[in-house]
Amino acid sequence: MPRRHAKLVVMLPQPAAGVQEMSFAADAAPELEVLEHRPIPKEQNTTAPKPAPPGGRKASARALAPDLLRGALTVLMAMDHNALALRTWPHGTAVNGEMDSAVVHEWNRPVAYFVRTLSHLCAPGFTFLLGMGVVYFGRSRTNLGWSAAQMARHFLVRGVVLTLITEAIGLILTFGQLWFFNIILFALGVDYLLVGLLWLAVARTEQTLAWALLKVLPEKEKDDATEPLLQARGSGDEHAALDRTIMRAADISWHLHNVSLMALAVATIWWNIWLSPTGGHCGAEPHPLLPASSWVCVWFYEVKGPHVLSGLPPLAWLSFAVLGLVYGRVILARAWSTRAIVAGNALAGAAFAGVFVLTRLYRFGNLTEGCLHMPEHDAAAAGANQFLASAYSFFYIAKYPPDVSYWAFSMAGNFALLAVFAALPARPAARALKVLLVFGSSALFFYVIHLFVIFGFGAAARALLGSPASFQDPLDDAPTIGVPSLYVYWAHLTLALALLYPLCQWYGAFKQTKGPNSIWRFF
Repeated sequence: MPRRHAKLVVMLPQPAAGVQEMSFAADAAPELEVLEHRPIPKEQNTTAPKPAPPGGRKASARALAPDLLRGALTVLMAMDHNALALRTWPHGTAVNGEMDSAVVHEWNRPVAYFVRTLSHLCAPGFTFLLGMGVVYFGRSRTNLGWSAAQMARHFLVRGVVLTLITEAIGLILTFGQLWFFNIILFALGVDYLLVGLLWLAVARTEQTLAWALLKVLPEKEKDDATEPLLQARGSGDEHAALDRTIMRAADISWHLHNVSLMALAVATIWWNIWLSPTGGHCGAEPHPLLPASSWVCVWFYEVKGPHVLSGLPPLAWLSFAVLGLVYGRVILARAWSTRAIVAGNALAGAAFAGVFVLTRLYRFGNLTEGCLHMPEHDAAAAGANQFLASAYSFFYIAKYPPDVSYWAFSMAGNFALLAVFAALPARPAARALKVLLVFGSSALFFYVIHLFVIFGFGAAARALLGSPASFQDPLDDAPTIGVPSLYVYWAHLTLALALLYPLCQWYGAFKQTKGPNSIWRFF
C-alpha cells in the first residue's frame, strides 16, 4: 500500500506582537503553548489540545521564572558593583584573583567572598537568558510571517545597539579615557547576534534533515493511519492526515540538533582552557596561541590598555548563550506541567553541580591549577589537591575568562533558582516578588541606569567618607580611596535600589506603549 504523506499542520495561535527577546512574562501571550517543536506520543489522539496536567500552568505563568531570575540577577549584580563603586573591598573572591593563571596569596574578607560568589551567577545567567530569548523571539516572529532576512537584520541591529551603548557608557563614566569599554554589553551584543544566526541556521537544517530522514526511515503499518491533527485557528472542518513517519523524522532531527548544540556549548567553554597560554597552570611557561594584537585577543582574552578595558570577551562567553538556545527549544517544545519544569530545572542544576564537583576532585577544567598559595595550601603536603584545602579553595573559580568549573558552578546556581521560581504559585509570586519582576522585565534599562546611580553616589560617598584603601583600584591598578564600612555599603545599596525601582517601573510602562519593533522595547 503506497505511503500517504500529508501536510503537517500544527495549531500555533498567533503570539502577541509584543513578544520580545528581553522579557518572557510581560509580553508573552497566555495562549502561546507551542512554539518550537512538539513531539507526539505514539498513541496520543491530538484532535484537540489536551488540558494541562495537574499542577500545570499556562505559558504566561510558565514564563514567570525567567523574569524572576533576571530580576534576582540584577540585584546580585548591583551588590557586586556597589562594592566596586565604593571600593569597599577588592573585586574578587581572592585579592588579585579570578584570572587565568593568577597566583593568589590572600582571600577576600568573608562578606566579600560571599557576595562575589553569588554575583558569579550574573553574567552567565544574563547570557543564558539572552540565548533563551532568541528562541521566544524567533518563533513568535516566524508565526507573524517574518523572513529569515528580517530576523537576521534584527539580531544585527540589536547587537550594534548594545555595542554603542557600552561605548557611550565607557566614554561618559571615564570622561573619555576609555575608547572601548566592555564589562558585559559588547559580549552580550556579539553573542546575541551569533546565537540569533545560529537559531536561523538550525531552523533551516532541522527541516532539511527531517525530510532527508523521511526517505530512509522504515515504514510502519500505522504510518498510513489517518488521525485528525491539531488545526490552525480559522481552518474550519479541514483536517490533515497525520503521517507518523513524518513525526518520527521531525523528532529525530530535533533531538539530533539539540545534541549538536550541547556539543557546541561544551566545545565553546572548553576552548577557554585550550587557548590558555599556560593551560591554566601557574608556573608554566606561557605559549600564546593567538596573535598578540588586541583586535584578535579581545574576542577570547581579557584586554587592558591605555584606552581599552575589556573584561568579558564575547567568544569566551558564547557557551552560556548556546545553552540558553537549547533550553529555550526544550522549554517551548510542549506544554510542560509545572512539576515537569521544576523537576527538569532541578535535575539540570544537579547535573551541573556534579560536573563542578568533578572539576574539583579530579582537577580538570580549571584555569587556576597550582595558583592558590594561602597558608592552608603552603601547609599541605606536596601534590595535595589545592581545591580540598578549605571551603574557600573549593569554591574559588576563574572568571576571566570563565573556565569549566565556573561554567558548571554558575549554571548549577541559575538552574536552582529557575527551579525555585518555577515552583512558586504564579499570582502570589508576581505580587510578592514584584520588585524582581520590575527589575527583570527592564533589565537592560536597569543596567545602564544603575551604573550612573551607583557609581555617581559612590564617588560622592568616597569623597566624604573614604580613606586610603589597602588595595589598588581594580580599573586602573592605581592607589585608591575606599569606604570599608559595611553599614555604608548596605545603606548605599538600599538607596540605589530604592531609586531604581520607580525608574524601572516607569520605563516598563513606557515601553509597553511602543510598537513591537521599537528599539525601546529592547531595554
